[in-house]
Amino acid sequence: MSETLPLFPLGTVLYPGLLLPLNIFEERYRQLVRDLLDGPEPREFGVIAIRKGRETGVDGISALHEIGCTATLREVAEQEDGRFHLVTVGTQRFRLASLDSASQPYLQGEVEFLTEEIGDEAAAGLAAKAVQRGFRGYVEALASQESVEVNVPELPDEPLLLSYLVAASMILDLPVPAGPAGGAGRGAAARRRAGPAGPGDHDAALAHRHACPGPAEHALQPELSP
Repeated sequence: MSETLPLFPLGTVLYPGLLLPLNIFEERYRQLVRDLLDGPEPREFGVIAIRKGRETGVDGISALHEIGCTATLREVAEQEDGRFHLVTVGTQRFRLASLDSASQPYLQGEVEFLTEEIGDEAAAGLAAKAVQRGFRGYVEALASQESVEVNVPELPDEPLLLSYLVAASMILDLPVPAGPAGGAGRGAAARRRAGPAGPGDHDAALAHRHACPGPAEHALQPELSP
């Protein structure tokens, strides 16, 4: 069953269960927020990664990835100049079937929600503990190569959320605490391992939770008009 969602294309990927703060300044996305606030709860829109183009500007986007995630509004703060500060949380993955760039100032998409396949609960809990240990060991190995100290926050016990969090961290550069000069660095060892991490890599991790084509096929390339 398909559903129409307002879309917010970004140069990054949202995963279910993770927080995404947003500063809304473009008029079309201000309108999106106003429309959400005028509608019923849950107030949700789709976050989807840009494959070709840029986040800002009417003509900025020429291609989107196919797999996205709904973002549910948790906090909304309207500023005096009309901007909005939002706190959202990722809710459910979807596959983008078609785009509508004419009905509203912002993009809308017909989407099909993807189901999450969860196996035996007890086995998943044991696997989650093993993943937590393995991930901490992975971070410690990277830290030892770079001679830096990395404090790993408490990892979630919920298997599905843990899987997304670890998948995202294994692709993205790992953050390194501020050094003596006070500047925040990035994990150079992770960069050497993973190479440049673009939205295509992130989209592949998001799509990996569902049986679907490989990353090269995860793009919908619409002809967008202003």
